[in-house]
Amino acid sequence: MQGPLLLPGLCFLLSLFGAVTQKTKPSCAKCPANAFCVNNTHCTCDHGYTSGSGQKLFTFPLETCNDTTSSKTTPGRKELQKIVDKFESFLTNQTLRSTEGRQEISSTATTILRDVESKVLEIALKAPEQKVLKIQNGSVAIETRVITDNCSEERKTFNLNVQMNSMDIGCNDIIQGDTQGPSAIAFISYSSLGNIINATFFEEMDKKDQVYLNSQVVSAAIGPKRNVSLSKSVTLTFQHVKTNSSTKKVFCVYWKSTEQGSQWSRDGCFLLHVNKSHTMCNCSHLSSFAVLMALTSQEEDPVLTIITYVGLSVSLLCLLLAALTFLLCKAIQNTSTSLHLHLSLCLFLAHLLFLVGIDRTEPKMLCSIIAGALHYLYLAAFTWMLLEGLHLFLTARNLTVVNYSSINRLMKWIMFPVGYGVPAVTVAISAASRPHLYGTADRCWLHLDQGFIWSFLGPVCAIFSVNLVLFVLVFWILKRKLSSLNSEVSTIQNTRMLAFKATAQLFILGCTWCLGLLQVGPAAQVMAYLFAIINSLQGFFIFLVYCLLSQQVQKQYRKWFREIVKSKSESETYTLSSKMGPDSKPSEGDVFPGQVKIKY
Repeated sequence: MQGPLLLPGLCFLLSLFGAVTQKTKPSCAKCPANAFCVNNTHCTCDHGYTSGSGQKLFTFPLETCNDTTSSKTTPGRKELQKIVDKFESFLTNQTLRSTEGRQEISSTATTILRDVESKVLEIALKAPEQKVLKIQNGSVAIETRVITDNCSEERKTFNLNVQMNSMDIGCNDIIQGDTQGPSAIAFISYSSLGNIINATFFEEMDKKDQVYLNSQVVSAAIGPKRNVSLSKSVTLTFQHVKTNSSTKKVFCVYWKSTEQGSQWSRDGCFLLHVNKSHTMCNCSHLSSFAVLMALTSQEEDPVLTIITYVGLSVSLLCLLLAALTFLLCKAIQNTSTSLHLHLSLCLFLAHLLFLVGIDRTEPKMLCSIIAGALHYLYLAAFTWMLLEGLHLFLTARNLTVVNYSSINRLMKWIMFPVGYGVPAVTVAISAASRPHLYGTADRCWLHLDQGFIWSFLGPVCAIFSVNLVLFVLVFWILKRKLSSLNSEVSTIQNTRMLAFKATAQLFILGCTWCLGLLQVGPAAQVMAYLFAIINSLQGFFIFLVYCLLSQQVQKQYRKWFREIVKSKSESETYTLSSKMGPDSKPSEGDVFPGQVKIKY
């Protein structure tokens, strides 16, 4: 546009006319295009426009308001418009999309995305003095930032917003360590592209789930070097296209280009937070991004739910009885009993919290606390399982030793720091590093994103592996012990009982949890039922092996039973004698407990 170049001369030639008109009071009708009246006395240009004379307030009737970005970016905008027109033609050409194959459509979309990114960066770098540029043209909205001062500003993170979507990126990643010349970041949103490269291009999801794209497609690119790797992940916030309360799974994805064609992929992108209106993602590279969601069309298996809740209820009762037995039965109180007691307490609290709190997903903070508590309690239970295995190994190793004082001293020294301290450290590190991953949309448990579930599965697998090794060593020791025995019947019985406990312990303290990891493929439903049945009855197994099958506990139970019967009998006799009253005369020879036979 030539307006800005001619205005100084035009103002000089008409200076007298301007002086005369300043004596008159202007009206809003006399303000030029792209301007408005102020206090009915002066005119001022709209936002994004400046007057030809440079004055903010003016009264000159021939003044003009010029677009501040048009003079230097018009050629680039024309080139960008060609790319946008090509993009919109691709969106509206139903015939082309119906005749092209899936691979051709994805390749065309990838080419257009790259062309738009390149042209936007080129436009931004042509006018580096214009640090912020915002353009919205039809189905494309763009914001660019240009860095010319080598990140000398105090704020090292930039926030870009287009069509209710935003991105936070570090300044150092924009300049890429290059101090020569300006650098730019472009953030682009496509309002209709999701209709073309939709959820059908996402092949990582189970075919049974109803997956759909629930955000606009956005692109992020930096220049002049088209580097996609970042030293620090970018944070992307998407506004949902539609809200659906039945959504259970959310995926942050990027448009991955391969030789076989492009598709949506989750590599390097993780879910940070999701609510009804927005999803926040974290990505370690730059590309085109979107949010995919899956509807849980299938309802939970009611039979499996009943099995779980009934089994856990029985398990809670058995764990309570076992804990009371370990506390009150003095004949069996030793280091082994103490290990059984703390294992039972941890499992009891974990199962109880699971029953009352696993589905309490609102409020979010409460759900996170429940997930953290379950994480700690189940890890503590597994740690006590490890201590059980270690104690069993030491007992088998020292089977010929009558005095177990050395084993007891060792176990008492490491018992509480390991049993409760190690899980506390694990949960503290997990909560400090990724607190937002405690609690999911439908369960108060650990999130699957960013491999966070391995903060639980990792220690569990390690403990099971160690217990398996200890189990093999125990049986090897017991086999050698049995082969060396002649006719020592009591020792043989004790050795066989120890072997039985070792087998039962391995089954109780690990094998049942392995079924939870096998719920994949065609056998997933069968494994789910087996896991629900066996694992929910873990408390019953503990009570059976360590209480009901223990001769010492059986003896104590019989003693308690006789005392209860005796106490009940004495209570009934006392009640009967009380009913007879002081004036009643018993027959000769009758003597009741609590009475003295007096001869008159």
